[in-house]
Amino acid sequence: MPHEPIQTLLNANEEWAQSVIKDTPDFFTQSATGQNPKILWIGCSDSRVPESVITASKPGDIFVHRNIANQFHLDDDSALSVLTYAVKVVGVEHVILVGHTNCGGAAACLKIVEDAAANPDASQPDSPLTRWLSPLIARVQSLDLSTYSATEALNKVVETNVMAQVDNICKSEPITTAWADPDAKKVTVHGWVYDLAGGRINELVCQEASA
Repeated sequence: MPHEPIQTLLNANEEWAQSVIKDTPDFFTQSATGQNPKILWIGCSDSRVPESVITASKPGDIFVHRNIANQFHLDDDSALSVLTYAVKVVGVEHVILVGHTNCGGAAACLKIVEDAAANPDASQPDSPLTRWLSPLIARVQSLDLSTYSATEALNKVVETNVMAQVDNICKSEPITTAWADPDAKKVTVHGWVYDLAGGRINELVCQEASA
């Protein structure tokens, strides 16, 4: 049956909705009136890192933006529009950039850099993915990973990537404006790494407005 995965999702949705109504009869009617999340989650598109599931959150708890390798480019209107809306309209208090172990995007950047080092005269691949990852590829090229094992190198890239994206978020107009305004709601920017093998989150960095 070619559409079996889709029907499975629809059936699961029906069961979930019935369960929610049974436990909290007015949940959906209240949810339809508006949202007031305190968190903006900027994460990876990887199917193994669903923000609501791994944090045991409910609909309405987390405002979300996800993309390949949890990037935040300062010229990306999609990410910037989400951040702007989250900070200036929704009123979130925490922006969390979340990477994860065994990230396919980070691994792809490592491979591109390794292949280029092994064959400097070869033309580099050009695709939407490589263009999207080009800042991370450049960052990997700047790292000295010669003494690292393959696993250690990938973990280093993942962590370096998180730190770089947090730095980009802190430089963005919505955050700099919020931090410069003493009357604005306080916004804290966090950098996390989710461990796929253990199911736990590790906080790498937390940035707040200077006093």
